[in-house]
Amino acid sequence: MSRDRKKSTPIINFLSGGTAGLCEALSCHPLDTIKVRMQLATKAVDGAKRIGFFGTASSIISHEGFFALYKGLGAVITGIVPKMAIRFSSFESFKGLLANKETGKTSATGIFFAGLFAGVTEAVLVVNPTDVVKIRLQAQAHAPSEALAVDAPRYRNAAHCAYTIVREEGVRVLYRGVVLTALRQATNQAVNFTAYTELKAYAAKIQPELQDLPSYQHMVLGLISGALGPLSNAPIDTIKTRMQREKATSGETAIGRVSRISSALIQKEGFLAFYKGITPRVMRVAPGQAVTFAVYEQVSTFLEGFPILSGKKPVAILE
Repeated sequence: MSRDRKKSTPIINFLSGGTAGLCEALSCHPLDTIKVRMQLATKAVDGAKRIGFFGTASSIISHEGFFALYKGLGAVITGIVPKMAIRFSSFESFKGLLANKETGKTSATGIFFAGLFAGVTEAVLVVNPTDVVKIRLQAQAHAPSEALAVDAPRYRNAAHCAYTIVREEGVRVLYRGVVLTALRQATNQAVNFTAYTELKAYAAKIQPELQDLPSYQHMVLGLISGALGPLSNAPIDTIKTRMQREKATSGETAIGRVSRISSALIQKEGFLAFYKGITPRVMRVAPGQAVTFAVYEQVSTFLEGFPILSGKKPVAILE
């Protein structure tokens, strides 16, 4: 997605983004489950020690089985195709709107804002509802330092979880934390697209002999750009996770919830609690973006060869 790349059709963006998102989810979801458990863990009680990233992973596997690392995957996969379709399609649309009218090229500042707007769009339309469902599923069991409230899981799967939330708490609960989610996604995609686009342009500049960058370079560039977002907005993600795990409290505003959760984190667990789960989050997002960009670039290139998708007229074969 360099600044001078030819615009793909919406259907190519949809199919390429959906495929890339599916590959990302299947390969990186366990890291997200570990991240959520670490963010939800409260301060050590009764002398129990914090068990860290590998300890959390080991505890989940030993007490709940290996496939517990994939809790909430159904919600993620259900939303991944529209999310990636909206992300890439809206990014390309905003990038076009912000392009120089004379040259048709988009500046680095334009790329940043195109990514920012794309992040807000995907957060509101897809990410927040699926995040609420995913986090409720991932939070059903906790590490040994926290006692289980019930013996059996409350939610059977993503569909049952969404149905139960809407029935018992109302559809508005699916949009709890949407401002924080939008802020997280906006900063993520603004930094992500800007870094990836600039790095890709630089890589192409120093390798003029290459018509297209190889897949491993797309992965490396995606890895670097993907790591920058989580480092910039970790506190937002932690507050959002705590907020979405809770049930609705009558009379409490969204600002009130953010203030209460933030104050509790600082008073009971210290400022560094805002960065709980930052290691698995970087380990989740960075490889995820590496997979996403590499798959997206390859699938896009492949699909552009089909006239029915690209809108290009087939080349006539001369006899």
